[in-house]
Amino acid sequence: MKDYFKFHVTFVLNITDVDDKIIVRGRQQHLLEEFNDTARRKGTATVEETCLAALQAYISKNLPLLPSETAPEEVSKQVDKHYDLVIHGKSLDGGVPGDKEAKIKMHIKTALAASEAMTSLKTDSIPSKDFNDRVQDILLPYLDSLYGSTINANNHSIFTKLTKKFEDRFMEDVRALNCVDPDVVTRVTEYGQQIVDFVGKVEKNGFAYRTSDGSVYFDIDAFEAANHNYARLEPWNRNDKDLQADGEGALTKKTSEKRSDADFALWKSSKAGEPSWPSPWGNGRPGWHIECSAMASDKLGSQLDIHSGGVDLAFPHHDNELAQSEAYWCDKDQQTQHQWVNYFMHMGHLSIQGSKMSKSLKNFTTIREALGRGDWTPRGLRIVFLLGGWREGIEITDDLVKEGSSWEDKVNNFFIKMNDMLDKQPSNRRADSPQEDPQKPAWQPLQKARTDVFDALCDSFNTPSAMRAISELISDYNSADKATLTIDQLLATGRWVTFITNMFGLNGPASISDPSIGWSGIDVPKFAKPYLTSISQLRDTLRQQARSSSNKLDSEQLKLLASQPAALQPTEDVAEAVPYQKLLSTFCTDVSALAPSPTHSQDILQLCDRIRDVHLWNLGIYLEDRADGVPSLIRPVTKELRAAKANEKAQQEAREQAKRLALAEREKAEKAKEEKGRVSHLEMFKTEEWSAWDEDGVPVKDKEGVEVTKSRGKKLRKEWERQRKVHEAWREANGLEVP
Repeated sequence: MKDYFKFHVTFVLNITDVDDKIIVRGRQQHLLEEFNDTARRKGTATVEETCLAALQAYISKNLPLLPSETAPEEVSKQVDKHYDLVIHGKSLDGGVPGDKEAKIKMHIKTALAASEAMTSLKTDSIPSKDFNDRVQDILLPYLDSLYGSTINANNHSIFTKLTKKFEDRFMEDVRALNCVDPDVVTRVTEYGQQIVDFVGKVEKNGFAYRTSDGSVYFDIDAFEAANHNYARLEPWNRNDKDLQADGEGALTKKTSEKRSDADFALWKSSKAGEPSWPSPWGNGRPGWHIECSAMASDKLGSQLDIHSGGVDLAFPHHDNELAQSEAYWCDKDQQTQHQWVNYFMHMGHLSIQGSKMSKSLKNFTTIREALGRGDWTPRGLRIVFLLGGWREGIEITDDLVKEGSSWEDKVNNFFIKMNDMLDKQPSNRRADSPQEDPQKPAWQPLQKARTDVFDALCDSFNTPSAMRAISELISDYNSADKATLTIDQLLATGRWVTFITNMFGLNGPASISDPSIGWSGIDVPKFAKPYLTSISQLRDTLRQQARSSSNKLDSEQLKLLASQPAALQPTEDVAEAVPYQKLLSTFCTDVSALAPSPTHSQDILQLCDRIRDVHLWNLGIYLEDRADGVPSLIRPVTKELRAAKANEKAQQEAREQAKRLALAEREKAEKAKEEKGRVSHLEMFKTEEWSAWDEDGVPVKDKEGVEVTKSRGKKLRKEWERQRKVHEAWREANGLEVP
């Protein structure tokens, strides 16, 4: 986007590598490693004892409806009994299920996994790694509750080992999505003294105060008394106790020395088991919000153009950042409030089944998992994000996935067919700068698309509207009479769509100034082109002749046709070209072997279909047949083409299955009819149900000797008549005499 608007951007990425959650998690992982070492020395009994205590502590805290001393083998039964509503997608209070129920499901999953592993341990039926993986989520908080305060917190690597691992993963993942690297990366653990100095100046300016334990708090009342506004981003949340508590962190000690409940920590005195840095107030560590202010101010100064983050950070995190930064940078004598940030970009969340995708809910899929499984490509993910917009939040649904695939396929086809059109033009013209004439009607779709995209991106980077404008331009191009389009129009349209897709990062590292048209994946390998072109040309000729009512090819003509591409020599020594060379040779051999027969044309067409649908397809190449003598289009097999073929195959199988079922039903009906026809109407009622019959075999008395009523007799006679007709028809069909 910076290239589109010609912005000069300094991208600073602040990394929080120490806060309450990181301290707890780093400490927990450290203690778990120590526990595993001890367990290996002391044996299974110690593991069982500790895991049982951990499970019961976990249940007591997170699944309070269960008896706290529930045995591992009883957990599943108790969960079904007490949390049946949640398990079946309902809420405990009768309302709409949400994050609360998602967390309960997460805790149930954790408790069940641990209890099953503990039960299996007693029978030695679980590998140690599987056991450790399934019990670690109950052990981590339990071990921390026992030993968290005993670790050597001066060893900061206990905490940074964890954060460095995830920082590296994060950078690998965003690079895989073709996101640009930051110009500057800052980390809290590298900014200890600068943060102390920052807090000191806020205190000196009269907007902070220290408490007896060595903590420093921001003074909101003093800040507002100096004509500053607090909680400008989400003023409606400024008194939300839950958000305030979340902003302070789980390790923060409650104190009666705060001047206001809303005042927040700039500097926290460190307790046992927490990392610390020296300061005028005693050993401590940064508050959550102050670190971002200090690091960003150090790199960007007194004002930031754009500050981004998740929408859940608006209050209290970003509101507190604003307050403390403006308290730092303000001049006591100035009458107006200092503005630290010009624009905030609060990103919407990814959601799954109505709940925010988050680590705490364990309902997330990592980027590397999604790409590694082949569920997504970097381009596909970026397209979905662009279609969803950056601030509204995105619910990953089947409809959104289909919309993204459809958009990508549409642009893919546009690029392939645009390049096919341009390949028919003089090669020297492709390097030209197109001469545009915006006044002519034929240029209006491109002019409109340019305007619509510009307006959309100026409207708070409205990428969904921009994506629609691109799609509409391609629709206009697809419906246009190609014979009326000049090479200037082709070049201008193709290059502009390429420019926008490159700008949106949909073409890997390609520059927006790249004059080529298209994105990666639309062309076949260069080394394969000579062979594929020869296969396609020979195939087109064969199909045209096979469909012609005259000029049928004889054996000699077929051999002559096949001899020309067969003589093609490799232009370069590329091992990857061998399969294409072999396929061309095989195709030519098969063509030469075709012998004249009554089914000669059909044999040729079947051979042509097989080369397209099987051999080339297996090499990742698709020949798209076109009407009116236009040569086939050589293109790579795409995900959409594979999906279409799989769908066609599934439909064909469904049709064949329907035919088989219909045939089976007909055969069943015929068999039933055959069996029914065999039965003589004279014998059909000779069963234990009756005791007397008339001369035709129609019952007159039931098995107790009671005479059949008149109405019942009429019904039986009708049945007899129907069977008589069926039986006589059967006898006649089988050449038997009809009595």
